[in-house]
Amino acid sequence: MSDSAVPVLTIDGPSGSGKGTISRTVALHLGWHYLDSGALYRATGLAASWESIDLSDEEAVADCARRVRIRFQPMADGGEPRVFVNGVDATDDLRTETAGGAASAIAALPAVRAALVDLQKGFRQAPGLVADGRDMGTVIFPDASPKVFLTASADERARRRYNQLKDKGVSVTLSGLLGEILARDERDANRAVAPLVPASDAVVIDTTGLGIEAVVGRVLDLLPAR
Repeated sequence: MSDSAVPVLTIDGPSGSGKGTISRTVALHLGWHYLDSGALYRATGLAASWESIDLSDEEAVADCARRVRIRFQPMADGGEPRVFVNGVDATDDLRTETAGGAASAIAALPAVRAALVDLQKGFRQAPGLVADGRDMGTVIFPDASPKVFLTASADERARRRYNQLKDKGVSVTLSGLLGEILARDERDANRAVAPLVPASDAVVIDTTGLGIEAVVGRVLDLLPAR
């Protein structure tokens, strides 16, 4: 099967919209591969920090992106996969707000985005791929069908992130997380390359107040009968 014949479902949206949980659940239900594109940027930012690279040095970070080795180890229960960066299990490091901020910063650099395009496209393998991120439907897989864009209020997204981090024993404040989410939204929506916007043919789903099962059901309803 050629790459273009492999079906792709893209699920884009801002931080805290639920796209990671929804994407993993849908991929497990379908028996498809899963791509967490945000983890690639977090991993690149982490690898760059290990090399003491200034994250504002576009060419140096892009060179790091071309060299970094990233491997996902799926979990049998559909949970977040373990992520290995240059052979090191960096899963816990990648879940921090520091890693998220670094990812957002380098994602605004055109050379870094270009360096990671082929890596992302390489995840398109039979029997299918569920790709979650911010530009999956607009840039990486423009031929995907269907395309979904998840959103939620900033307050709701901050609350979800707060509960998630508190459950992991991370000390955070709700107000601090809200500020970080609003700042990240601003960067992502206004960057010059691949800004965070729904694809013209994407189905927008507001997940505010909705449970996981309800959102998964809406997404699955968009797919052709199997």
